[in-house]
Amino acid sequence: MKVELVTNLKRQATRILADLRLTREPVLITEHGQPSAYLVDVKDYEFMQRRLELLEGLSRGERAVLEGRTYSQNEAKKKMSKWLK
Repeated sequence: MKVELVTNLKRQATRILADLRLTREPVLITEHGQPSAYLVDVKDYEFMQRRLELLEGLSRGERAVLEGRTYSQNEAKKKMSKWLK
């Protein structure tokens, strides 16, 4: 992973963004020697967001199973019948 100072980002944003588009390698931005932010390619960010949404859905499903909030196939068909027409 590349690391850039926030001052470099201010001065060389065009070059840093061009490199990011080319390599798609995330850039860690540091400020006063401390991590401040990550700069990532738009497509990679959107992919990570979709992946996170899927994982959150799986987590909710696992929690529902553990808590006994599930339906049999017939119960589910009845509840979904208005959408399955």
